[in-house]
Amino acid sequence: MTVATNTSALKGASTGGLSALIEAAKTRFDRYRMYRQTVSELASLSDRELADLGLHRSMIRRIAMQAAEENAAR
Repeated sequence: MTVATNTSALKGASTGGLSALIEAAKTRFDRYRMYRQTVSELASLSDRELADLGLHRSMIRRIAMQAAEENAAR
């Protein structure tokens, strides 16, 4: 039985490049987690509560994306 492995992508990558890739993946995951948490919290509010905040249910995803982007910029 022959087993083939593809390590050519890692041969040219330095330790800094790999750590940068891992850091970018972590940042993206943190941004996604913030987005999902914000969507979940806003979606759990009633229409009345959203209106008190000056929001409409159709705005939830956009606001969550903005919150995630702003949090990632810090």
